[in-house]
Amino acid sequence: MKVVIVGAGSVGSSIARELLAHKHEILLIDLKPEVIGRSGLRGAHWLVGDACELSTLQGAKVEEADVVVSATGDDKVNLVVSLLAKTEFGVGRTVGRVNNPKNDWMFNDSWGVDVAVNTPQLMTALVEEAVEIGDLVRLLTLQTGVSSLVEFTVPHDSHVIGLTVGDIRWPEDSTLVAILRDHAPITPSRDDVIDGGDELFFVTTIAAEDELRALLSPESAEPTGDAQPQESVPVAGAQAPEDDGFEG
Repeated sequence: MKVVIVGAGSVGSSIARELLAHKHEILLIDLKPEVIGRSGLRGAHWLVGDACELSTLQGAKVEEADVVVSATGDDKVNLVVSLLAKTEFGVGRTVGRVNNPKNDWMFNDSWGVDVAVNTPQLMTALVEEAVEIGDLVRLLTLQTGVSSLVEFTVPHDSHVIGLTVGDIRWPEDSTLVAILRDHAPITPSRDDVIDGGDELFFVTTIAAEDELRALLSPESAEPTGDAQPQESVPVAGAQAPEDDGFEG
């Protein structure tokens, strides 16, 4: 997979390092030529330039990228890069870093952003995950705020323990995508039995989160059956207000 990362600071470099370890082709774009020498990212390709300029993105052959990651410390830059990547070069997937949480609402498909990563929100969610076992925790908001990635740690007295994935009638707009057990990820199948301490990861519409939370709560008496988990979850878009309302 070819990935273009804009911004070779600590965040962009960390992303590049992980992707290089998984044998992906990485091109980093940054304004500062000195970052190349100090990066230590062996195997990465580099381009020095302003990624907000079409000529720079053309030189990077962004149209050949599978993913463009905008990871600079400037939200304006991340939005412009995502928009250009999507509208001018037809990139299939864009990921935008949100630096100021007040700007989170702008990182949607109106600005060409497929996935917005708000680091403070993610860190808060991970803290909550550690202390709120038995509650549904939102880790990421996906695609214009319509869908999310959520996690549920199964308490050891939960009513779902001993049930198989296929036994449970999951909400229509929620998909169980992974089970983390003893630090090992499991791709869920109908026959997997849920155990106490399992971390269940769902892609769900935000509107269906309450239904999923109710199903997994200790008080739930939801009947079980043969319904299969949904194989995919459609992600719809939503338009941002016309006022740009940008927070610097």
